[in-house]
Amino acid sequence: MAIKISTDLLDGCVLGILSRNDLYGYELTKLVQNSISVSNSTMYPVMRRLKSEGLVITYDQPYKGRNRRYYQITDAGRKQLSVLRTDWIKFQIGINNLMGRD
Repeated sequence: MAIKISTDLLDGCVLGILSRNDLYGYELTKLVQNSISVSNSTMYPVMRRLKSEGLVITYDQPYKGRNRRYYQITDAGRKQLSVLRTDWIKFQIGINNLMGRD
């Protein structure tokens, strides 16, 4: 059984990755999928929502005759990532305490 990941945690994962590099959608999706179980059909709505909330922006770059849509974290996205990181640490400590892990 896989643990279901909340929207906030998935947002934090995407923003955390984008805080290091701008990435195109497929590449970003694969990086997340390398660490956690999430479907393609879950990832693209997340990226659209983060864009609509102003946490990321997009730009297109040509690649082999086609365009790749790249995602870039905004200042608002960096602020949100900082909040999510703090919340994650508190959540992680609480879960570890409940499950008997120090």
